[in-house]
Amino acid sequence: MELAVDIDKNQVADYYRQMLMIRRFEEAAGRLYLQGLVRGFLHLYIGEEAVAVGAIPVLDVQDYVITHYRDHGHALARGVDPKAVMAELCGKATGTSGGKGGSMHIFDVDRHFMGGHAIVGGQLPIATGLALSIKQRGGDGAVMCFFGDGAVNEGEFHESLNLASLWKLPVIFFLENNLYGMGSHVDKTHAAGRDIYASAEYYKIPAVQIDGMDLLAVHEASAEALKKVRSGDGPVFLEAMTYRFRGHSMADPVAYRETSEVEEWRVNDPIERFKSFSLAEGLMSEDELAQIDREVIETIEEVVEFAKNSPEPELDSLWDNVYA
Repeated sequence: MELAVDIDKNQVADYYRQMLMIRRFEEAAGRLYLQGLVRGFLHLYIGEEAVAVGAIPVLDVQDYVITHYRDHGHALARGVDPKAVMAELCGKATGTSGGKGGSMHIFDVDRHFMGGHAIVGGQLPIATGLALSIKQRGGDGAVMCFFGDGAVNEGEFHESLNLASLWKLPVIFFLENNLYGMGSHVDKTHAAGRDIYASAEYYKIPAVQIDGMDLLAVHEASAEALKKVRSGDGPVFLEAMTYRFRGHSMADPVAYRETSEVEEWRVNDPIERFKSFSLAEGLMSEDELAQIDREVIETIEEVVEFAKNSPEPELDSLWDNVYA
């Protein structure tokens, strides 16, 4: 891990705080799920924090983020209120979608966070449409579209890449390859295996594979990709090699992979890796890191209490935002 030249050293604490916030938020969400307070499905982002925090902060306010159903980390990295996100998970009226969307449908239009999407690959054509609208309006915005390796065999993946390439649209296709599509290993589901990024070459889209457990590597690649799409040269494809430490969802017993494999990846925990780097480079002290740890824990406690104490949606709200 090396310090990218375009990252102010004062930002190191913010990146550590953001990754730790996502980790502690997800752990708390898991506990609330086991208590029966989180409704519906719950897909945790634990282990993949360096991708969201390395990529999303390079964007400007006019840019868009759209993602898959493992979306809490992306939402928090985009600055969505963690209280509103947790309330949404718990089906409360104070949630981002009034308690109607749940874990897989976190939205914040004001922050151009265009949602998590439960349909595998469903966000890809929407991202292409957003990018087309930017180009037609003559803006300098861009779209960052996250998806998992499980979406690559879907038809809309190929359709979206093809159109984005033909029309030179300002979109970053960001593959979070955590090696498993539900319970199937990527080597058994893709001809490209662990080099899916090479498939973008068929659509004449420049692509690169990066270490998704290294926040600075993600940040640097994302900044370069954003610069390229803003220049009008069309889309860029990034593949971040990462790993989820938990199951596909909270209902997943994870019987399909060995404990030894998980432990091998845990050695490369993105938060601990960034923490060690910060200490070794003298960018932060043990006391400063400990202070951030305490502050994050206090924030998460407030987030959980807010969600627990928030009201249930009124019955009449069932008719709000319904097309007639």
